Amino acid sequence: MAGDARRKSANLKGTKVGSGGRGRKALEGKGPTPKAEDRVYHAAHKRKQAAERLAAKRGEPRREAPRRKPSGDELVTGRNAVLEALRTRVPATTLYVAARAELDDRMRESLSIANHRELPVLEVMRPELDRLTGGDLLHQGIALAVKPYEYAHPLDLLKTRRGELPLIVALDGVTDPRNLGAVIRSVAAFGGHGVLLPQRRSAGVTAAAWRSSAGAVARTPVAMASNLAQALTAYKQQGLFVAGLDGDGDVPLPAFDLADRPLVVVAGSEGAGLSRLVRELCDVIVSIPISAATESLNASVATGVALYQIATTRAGSE
Repeated sequence: MAGDARRKSANLKGTKVGSGGRGRKALEGKGPTPKAEDRVYHAAHKRKQAAERLAAKRGEPRREAPRRKPSGDELVTGRNAVLEALRTRVPATTLYVAARAELDDRMRESLSIANHRELPVLEVMRPELDRLTGGDLLHQGIALAVKPYEYAHPLDLLKTRRGELPLIVALDGVTDPRNLGAVIRSVAAFGGHGVLLPQRRSAGVTAAAWRSSAGAVARTPVAMASNLAQALTAYKQQGLFVAGLDGDGDVPLPAFDLADRPLVVVAGSEGAGLSRLVRELCDVIVSIPISAATESLNASVATGVALYQIATTRAGSE
């Protein structure tokens, strides 16, 4: 019978009973064999390390597989903005460089700093960089992934060097990040000590602001207030004067006589201007004389003109 045959074969010498699956893990193996260049004991690995060290000395990007930027990171684009961010050691996670991008002095220095800091440098094809930057075709072949911007406290902007009069710019309802970046650039250029933003109805420090500031965000603190009016009131209690910029102001900029005082300059949006509550807090409303053919100036241009006048007055009074 078949059953007897099975019983007899089970008693044959040399047969083994199954393990019941206990040896399954051993049979699975250790996965695919790593590439030679990834095995630390292999000569190919040493050649790869030597090539990376040589590339770092030459300021060349390491060629690695493209990947998505870490969630929550901002991409700073443009050669000036990226270089300024790297120079000031802004917390960054990855430097992206377009393949076959023309290397100028700014690009070489950026690569050198990134390699020195052991920051991952990824060479990607230009369409991939276009995608990573959200279609920003002005990235100039380079982008830097940075951690979300950390805003200062409004009172931190009062920490100036000994003998310097505080000069702060507050923005009321400016929602264009390019305008914000241009304002930050003017503040840095004319000796200002920081920019104050309201938490609502305002642009924030994004990649677009980084780019339009040409990297000035890296050396100019930006503070955020939950309530702009309360922050301005706190500044006034600290002895600062508040000057609003408006086309209908009572005092023309050439006659402005508070430039040599601790000062907050407030600029509103091009359309709505200063809000009612902020206007009421201003010690003076200043207007910038312009041609009758031009209705108004946007916030960044008006702020730049006002800061130049203030800086000139302060330099003349020293």
